Amino acid sequence: MTNSFNSESVLNTVKTAFAPVTDALKNFPNVEVPEAAREFVKKAAGTAKDRAADLHNGSEKVTSAIETAVAGSVSESAKISRNIQQAVYDDAQALFAGIDKLASAKTLNEAMTIQSDLFRAQGEVVMARAKATTEYFGKLLADSAKTAQDNFSKVAASVKSA
Repeated sequence: MTNSFNSESVLNTVKTAFAPVTDALKNFPNVEVPEAAREFVKKAAGTAKDRAADLHNGSEKVTSAIETAVAGSVSESAKISRNIQQAVYDDAQALFAGIDKLASAKTLNEAMTIQSDLFRAQGEVVMARAKATTEYFGKLLADSAKTAQDNFSKVAASVKSA
């Protein structure tokens, strides 16, 4: 008995299952979104985007101060912290860009298409981050093991010579 995973079959099953929903959305009447509502959302998103940038800059300064004050293994922690902060900032920027795109949608159907595209793009980002995190921790673990091995070799050599 072979246990294999056929992603194309799963994809086709999902497409078939959601076909009625997809057809219903395609035939959904084009409802106009008022210009004032779109402008309000754009303005609110712009303000939030500016605040997120200020928060990001402040967190960068705090991390820099911590990194300067402490050395050694903490620098790796600071690097991880910076990467997390950058990811949060990038997610916030993507969210605001998405809100801006959604606010410019003139029909409900167009808004749903934009939202679907945004979800798909965010999923790809999450997968890329997961892969990068796995590679980073694998390298960090290998480097730590090499350092430990080198230190053990030095200790063993000093014990032999004594």
